[in-house]
Parts: sequence; structure tokens; C-alpha cells
Amino acid sequence: MAGGGAALLEARGIAKYFGAITALRDVNFHVDHGEVLGVVGDNGAGKSTLMKILSGLYQPSEGELIFDGRPVRFSSPKDARAKGIEMVYQDFALAGNMPIYENIYLGREPGSKVGPLTFIDHKRARNMAKDHLDNLHIEVKSVDQNTEDLSGGQRQAVAIARATAFDAQLVIMDEPTAALAIKEVGKVLDLIKRLKDHGVAVIIISHRMDDIFYCCDRVMALYQGTNFAESSLGDTSRNEVIGWIMGTKGHTESLAHDRLH
Repeated sequence: MAGGGAALLEARGIAKYFGAITALRDVNFHVDHGEVLGVVGDNGAGKSTLMKILSGLYQPSEGELIFDGRPVRFSSPKDARAKGIEMVYQDFALAGNMPIYENIYLGREPGSKVGPLTFIDHKRARNMAKDHLDNLHIEVKSVDQNTEDLSGGQRQAVAIARATAFDAQLVIMDEPTAALAIKEVGKVLDLIKRLKDHGVAVIIISHRMDDIFYCCDRVMALYQGTNFAESSLGDTSRNEVIGWIMGTKGHTESLAHDRLH
């Protein structure tokens, strides 16, 4: 762990069973404060299942999670969010017919409660959204724009802004650049780097080696439901990581070349 300190999140012996199917087995890894971890693996390797456990959508069949030095068990995404863990999905999960500021604070709007009713302070929400976007260097014409009028990269940026609007410590991103035009990919990756600069840890699921090697500190490969290998980016190569995805350690250069060509 970086600097020898306690990890922000540690997974110990995580397993997940769906009846007779083993989706994950004996998964062990950690993420440090302010670190960007890339998670790679072929389809069916267990990436999505693991992220759903970390974000509270699934509960592990075996093993434990340690968050900020203490064991945790999430019964729902709400439990994970209460600890500062947020998930950004590949489809953005934004309400297209609602403005940016309402999407950012949807379900957690600033305002006052009178009995069962909540009266939203729209002016405050607009100002909070503008300040938050400015802090992350996210450019939009107005926080009153509907998200359906934004580009793919802008929608992804708004989804990330929503995830970090409430003191998130860890943001999990599922293929954050998969649906983006090439010119927008770099902007989203730079935004991920800025999250790191703000002390936020990020886990990125991605099939794109360029994305992993541009913004991640470490990479972990899942293979057939377990963590097969991991390394800091400075100690590995694209070809070696592609070999891990195929379940091969050592002598991967020719195999990776065949896979790419």
C-alpha cells in the first residue's frame, strides 16, 4: 500500500455464488486514498459482479470488505453511499429531460422539510452545482441545460460530478469512455486525474489499454472470477496486461501480439 499507510478499501477473500455458478472466488485487493486503480478482464471475468459488491448492489457470499480501517457490510447502494462510495454507470443514469443541477442533486436536493414534504431550494441547488462543476473544471453553457442536450462527454462529466457532489471518497466507473467520441475521451480521463488530485480514489473498469495507462496508478486483472495479477503501471506493459486478461503470466509478448492483430 502506498506509503505503508492503511488502504481506503480492502477486499479479503471475496466470493460470490449464484446457485451453482461461481462468479467470484477468493478475490483480494486494495485501493489507496487518492489512487486510480484500473480493473481489466474479459467478458465474464467477474468485473461487474465485484463492482456491484463494492457499491452495495450485491452482498458477498464469502469474505469481507474493510473501508477506512473498519469492516463494512453493505445491504444496499444507500449504505455504500453513506460511507462515501459512489458508482458511475456506463449508461450515465441521468434524467435527460431534467436540467444539470437537478440531476446532480436528484434525491438529495438542498431545501427544507415540512412534515413529509420537501421544498427544494432551486437557487441554492443551481449555485452549488455551478460551484461544483467549476471546481472540477467541467464546462457547460448553463446548469439549467437539460442533460439530453449535452454531448456524451458532457453527460459523463455530469454523472461524475453527481457522484462526487457529496464528499465521495471512492468513485467506481464502469467503462467511462466506451460510449464517447474520440475527442471527448481525453477530457473525461483528465477529469478522472483531477479527482485524484482532490484526494478521491477511483476504480475504473475498462477494456481500453490507452485509458488504463493514461490515468491509472495500478492495474488489476480478473480472470475466471479471481484476481489473476496486478502491478503498478510503471512495472508492466500493455502486452503483459493483455496476457493477464487471457490468463497467461510470463512470455506474453507473442500472445498479446496475436490478440491485437
